[in-house]
Amino acid sequence: MSQALSQLRKFVSPEIIFGAGCRHNVANYASTFGARKVLVVSDPGVAAAGWLGDVERSLQGQGIDYCVYTQVSPNPRVEEVMLGAEIYRANNCNVIVAIGGGSPMDCAKGIGIVVAHGRNILEFEGVDTIRVPSPPLILIPTTAGTSADVSQFVIISNQQERMKFSIVSKAVVPDVSLIDPETTLSMDPFLSACTGIDALVHAIEAFVSTGSGPLTDTHALEAMRLINGNLVQMIANPHDIVLREKIMLGSMQAGLAFSNAILGAVHAMSHSLGGFLDLPHGMCNAALVEHVVAFNYNAAPERFRHVAETLGIDVRGLNHLQVRQRLVDHLVTFKQAVGFHETLKLHGVSMSDIPFLSAHAMEDPCILTNPRESSQRDVEVVYAEAL
Repeated sequence: MSQALSQLRKFVSPEIIFGAGCRHNVANYASTFGARKVLVVSDPGVAAAGWLGDVERSLQGQGIDYCVYTQVSPNPRVEEVMLGAEIYRANNCNVIVAIGGGSPMDCAKGIGIVVAHGRNILEFEGVDTIRVPSPPLILIPTTAGTSADVSQFVIISNQQERMKFSIVSKAVVPDVSLIDPETTLSMDPFLSACTGIDALVHAIEAFVSTGSGPLTDTHALEAMRLINGNLVQMIANPHDIVLREKIMLGSMQAGLAFSNAILGAVHAMSHSLGGFLDLPHGMCNAALVEHVVAFNYNAAPERFRHVAETLGIDVRGLNHLQVRQRLVDHLVTFKQAVGFHETLKLHGVSMSDIPFLSAHAMEDPCILTNPRESSQRDVEVVYAEAL
């Protein structure tokens, strides 16, 4: 018998509707799930921008009853998930819709888990811990980067422990994702930079992940090309809907890649850092990315060379050491071009915090697919370099 060409790989994805204005069709999809009453999850910023109102009008237009929950922090918290679940049950809802960035979408996923199981969200940390299907879930992203709308990840902040925890399961992949580039028009330059960097890191980490393969590589590479080629211009021209569409498409492709290939040390360390300081996730990624790439490079040099080529770096005739340096330099230049100059020290991280941060990073599922096997001491060194 001939040997298999590659390891077995799976690929999960929601039903995706992509295009300007598709948010207005949310009621059509809610009705296909037999919506009796919809819990709409969002946040105050999305409501102020008017995107929540679009969802409400769509539901009203088809006579679908709903209630709104907007008490979601920028890093969604355990108690916010639990309160949302109480509201869902009290209102006898049977479908969940979320419109917003990663925070409302992750909160909505968490609410679905809690109402399905009748248990605290803290009990589901880890991989494949979900045993009961969640209610129908429709997500509408308003940022181009987190990709919560297509992924099998939920990230929740436990403020009591000052840490974030991850839930990874195909059971949290939404049923429908309505990806509408128009909703990103309300993003300010800082949020555009945060989410854009997050998406680029998703793509890079997915491509070099030990879980990567032919089903994810094409998405990861196309995401890198789209984000690297358009993010700086989009931030400079925020009303250009064509650029918005390219970045939204790049974010989606990166999400499909990392949801299935998983991620690596940047995200493991970023989740720990974001939980500790309650910082924007993209900012954490930006502070860490070049340091982790330099650490990982020798574990997957051909993969990283391909990343460099995709980012437009001329690597002809260069050895691996030279390619690594050019790739690191490109990442630093790129993140500075979108407005990131921060180090961890600027946000109050000190050497004394690093053991705590590293211990939690080692418990994150993303560390398991990092291309270079990492000890806690390795992670401590990378954190120290990022200070």
